[in-house]
Amino acid sequence: MRPAPLRQYPVPAATPQPTLTTQSVRYLTNNEAAEFLRLSPRTLEKQRVIGGGPRFRKFGRRVMYAIADLEAWADARSFEMTSDPQYTEQHAARRPGSR
Repeated sequence: MRPAPLRQYPVPAATPQPTLTTQSVRYLTNNEAAEFLRLSPRTLEKQRVIGGGPRFRKFGRRVMYAIADLEAWADARSFEMTSDPQYTEQHAARRPGSR
């Protein structure tokens, strides 16, 4: 005895499956955030203590960074040239004895 033939069901149009991209991930670990910014993980750790780094969140003992905060922090440090008044102002304040 032969099995009954399979029914032909209409195939729905192929919908693209969402892929995991940097934009779909909401929070990054310290190492992932450092890789995202191309910095050392230790640099982010130091900046959490002394200040000046991107905003972070603590979930228990875990430190997490929102991608939007990392991008905002990086955008705040963008300049067109070294003679921009904002650039010279920011870097003159860092030099010892420049006051």
